[in-house]
Amino acid sequence: MDKGREATSQMVDKARDAVSSAAQAASHTAENLAASAGSGMKSLADTISRNAPREGMMGGASQSVARTLREGGKYLEREALSGMMEDVSTLIRNHPLPAVMIGVALGYMICGAFRD
Repeated sequence: MDKGREATSQMVDKARDAVSSAAQAASHTAENLAASAGSGMKSLADTISRNAPREGMMGGASQSVARTLREGGKYLEREALSGMMEDVSTLIRNHPLPAVMIGVALGYMICGAFRD
């Protein structure tokens, strides 16, 4: 009876280790994807800056878009997914009522999208 319990315990430990390893690998992959997306955003910003008009209303708008993309890309590269989650947590902690209202609004919109 003890051998059966020990074998079961070993199997559970192996399964737990396998799940933990898979979760760590997935987390690492997500971090890399976020950083890669940041790099892509910066590259797109550079392309927009080079090819878009620099003057007039279109020039101002395109340069503003490029600047925003560049800053967003830098943020993604620097913070990656874990840093973003910390920032969202801090934002929710500091502003709970607007966060709840946004969550309710998003839930309502998602529910409406699936209802149709």
